This record gives sequence, C-alpha cells and structure tokens, in this order.
Amino acid sequence: MTIKLIPGRGMYANAYLAQGTVLVDAGVTPMAVEAYRESIRYIVLTHCHFDHIAYLGPLVKMTGAKVCIHSNDAEGLREDTLSLAMNFGSHSPGIIPDIILEEGSILEGLEVIHTPGHTPGSICLYNKESRDLISGDTVFSDGAFGRYDFPGGSRDALGGSLDKVAGLEVNGLYPGHGLPALEHGQRHIKAAQALMRSGYV
Repeated sequence: MTIKLIPGRGMYANAYLAQGTVLVDAGVTPMAVEAYRESIRYIVLTHCHFDHIAYLGPLVKMTGAKVCIHSNDAEGLREDTLSLAMNFGSHSPGIIPDIILEEGSILEGLEVIHTPGHTPGSICLYNKESRDLISGDTVFSDGAFGRYDFPGGSRDALGGSLDKVAGLEVNGLYPGHGLPALEHGQRHIKAAQALMRSGYV
C-alpha cells in the first residue's frame, strides 16, 4: 500500500495520503495537501480531537472529498468540548460527516479497526496485504500510547484497543504524531501494550 506522510506542525497531527485517494486526518494546512487535491476522494478522521480536524472545512472545500468518521466521534465535529477546540482557541468545524464508519468498514482497501480509549470513536486503519497500520493517537512509534484523561477517554478501553491491534501483523506503523516506523511496527505496539500492562498511568 502506498502511504505518504504529510507531517503535522507543532501540536497538530500528521496526515497521511493512502492509496492516493484517502487523506487520513485534517490537522495539516490546505497548502500542504494542495498537490494532491485532484485525487483525494475521502477524508478519514481517526478521531475528533482538534489537532486532527483543524483544517477540515478548508480541505473539504478544496478537494470536495467525503468526510468519514466513526459514529462515536461524529458529534465532536460540532461540539467544542468533545473536540477540545477551546484548548486551541478555536471551534469545531461544524461539519456533518458524509460517511459513518464502524468496526470492519472497508474504504479503498483500508479496514477500520475501532480502538476506543483515547476517544470513544478512535479508529486505526489497517491494510492486511501490506500489513500497514495508520494508528492515529491509539499507539505511537516510540512504544507509547495516547492519553485517556480527556472527555470520553478510558484507560480500560485503551488497554483493550492495544490488545486488539497487538494481535494484528503490523509492519509499517503510521502514528498521528511522531515519525512512522516503516518496518517492525508490531514491536512498537507490543511495547505500548507492555507499558499499559505495567500499570503506567
């Protein structure tokens, strides 16, 4: 599978162009995505936090892409408390999604893995053939995992989500923050799973 990193700046999340047609997350500026505007058909949001959705409105306007998010996080596109937009001195984009994602949904060869804990509707995207996982803020490439102390977060749910993705065969790991691990991604997931099980809070 072809995955291109579009790095986030500062506190804002990475975006990824997958399969040439799917933009994953919308925390990067339209200028960063402009070269791909004609090919993007879908914008898939790994969750509703503002650092992942900040430029959703302008990106939709530029690309005409369909907005996709898990049902449990859809309200965060309109609700500032759920998106944490006020922490960034802003507001949620006020967009109603075009496509509601659920566990097992498949979009352009990407399977939706529901991984609650960071938010109730957090997802990862998995390609079984290439063994690539776009992980949002569920798990990072340094063996860490996302915070669970925001509204809707749950340590127990995140632990279960780490167990779920640890059961996948993962080579490339593409997190919402930090650099991707282009191989041996499963090792980073196992490290995060062990950190969670150790009682880390």
